[in-house]
Amino acid sequence: MKKASLFFVLLLSAMILLAGCGSSDKSESKSADDNTFKVGLEAGYAPFNWTQKDDSNGGVKIQGTQEYAGGYDVEIAKKIADGLGKKLVIVKTEWDGLVPALTSGKIDAIIAGMSPTAERKKTIDFSDNYYKSNLVMVVKKGGKYEGATSIQDFKGAKITAQLNTFHYSVIDQIKGVTKATAMDNFPAMRVALESGIIDGYVSERPEAVSASGANDKFAMVEFKEGFKTSEDDTAIAVGLEKGDKNINKINEVLKGISEESRTQIMDEAIKNQPAAK
Repeated sequence: MKKASLFFVLLLSAMILLAGCGSSDKSESKSADDNTFKVGLEAGYAPFNWTQKDDSNGGVKIQGTQEYAGGYDVEIAKKIADGLGKKLVIVKTEWDGLVPALTSGKIDAIIAGMSPTAERKKTIDFSDNYYKSNLVMVVKKGGKYEGATSIQDFKGAKITAQLNTFHYSVIDQIKGVTKATAMDNFPAMRVALESGIIDGYVSERPEAVSASGANDKFAMVEFKEGFKTSEDDTAIAVGLEKGDKNINKINEVLKGISEESRTQIMDEAIKNQPAAK
């Protein structure tokens, strides 16, 4: 009986010791996480963000992969991480998964060319804007829609945009348009356009410049009579969890980036995008 009692005492001591070690490891892990700034983005929306094979042109390694992310969003994320005194970690996330990843704590911020729409503001907070763009259309070069000056010139055309974006909703402003099924990402829309499945897709000017620069079969159409949008629709901001205390510091960092610098960063991103080389 004494041997049995001694055995149980030793077993209990070992369990307490192991529990203590586990608690310590968890604490250290949480402490390490406090030193990182985890940013979610698609890494597939050039020139805002893309995936590349190395760290050229300031690419940042994507968590859990051998790939790197580059682009305008990544450069802005770097500046914010520096301002917060934290190490930048890029978490590649599908567009539809960005807000859930933020609200669940998987990432600390969304820096992914996301507009601070009224609908999104119900779920998450946004920083001040770090870019503002115009809506355009990407079409086939030399096709019947390249010379369009009004969105109404696309009557009868097969037009799409990215799923769960305001880009898709504005297509309804075109009378008589054939609204094609929304697509998951921009690479898919480019393939659909080149293959003739669609006649065009709604985009923001930087992506359209990027697309037409990467593929000489594409053209960007800017409008004299364009889409009606709100200020928030065409702006781009950092998505943050409701009540995030870092929002003021992030806004300070963004305020310190001049319009001239933002233009320069975007021009460099358009030049450096992998598909354009």
